Amino acid sequence: MVSIDYINDYIRKTIKKNEGILARLEDYAEENHVPIVQPEVAALLKVITLILKPKRVLEVGTAIGYSSILISSVLPKGAKIDTIDRYEIMIERAKDNIKKAGLEDTINIIYGDATEVLKILDKKYDMIFLDAAKGQYPEFLPQCIRLLNSGGVLISDNILYKGMIANDELVVRRKKTIVTRLRTFLDDICNNDLLETSIIPIGDGVALSYKK
Repeated sequence: MVSIDYINDYIRKTIKKNEGILARLEDYAEENHVPIVQPEVAALLKVITLILKPKRVLEVGTAIGYSSILISSVLPKGAKIDTIDRYEIMIERAKDNIKKAGLEDTINIIYGDATEVLKILDKKYDMIFLDAAKGQYPEFLPQCIRLLNSGGVLISDNILYKGMIANDELVVRRKKTIVTRLRTFLDDICNNDLLETSIIPIGDGVALSYKK
């Protein structure tokens, strides 16, 4: 977390708790140390989805399917999600969870390395959620911009990376490359003429980029 602990604790106590499949996935993620979006980021995702009312969503980084299922809970009728992941074990778990949620007609999993998959996608999306390998964010960005409709929003998670992005004294030696690449990514999304970006210090840092 990059914000003050007591503020995070207060926010998490205030946010309405999820029920059903989402609550079960939250418990599973905690018990099995599977990274999913933090509660305050999950709440933000839902609000942005409700505001945008996207017909088509792209997620980069499926994991166990939590975020796709969460977003699906507030999507307009008939909307679709494509989600990319390169880890077979995660894809199998996600497929099972998506089936349990009854969302097989809404969520489509694409197996492969996002760097390559993004290059061959030819659909346009109203919302893109970026939550995969942080060191590859700069490589993902040109394709995300290409695939995003004007008026669409790119949501990038974990962009402050435990505060290391903002403070060199926090940088762990083995994470230097990731930190450098994330700083490049932030510079790119904040200075790209096609984007208007806001950085929000909740969870591990979230960037919202509106495509003009």
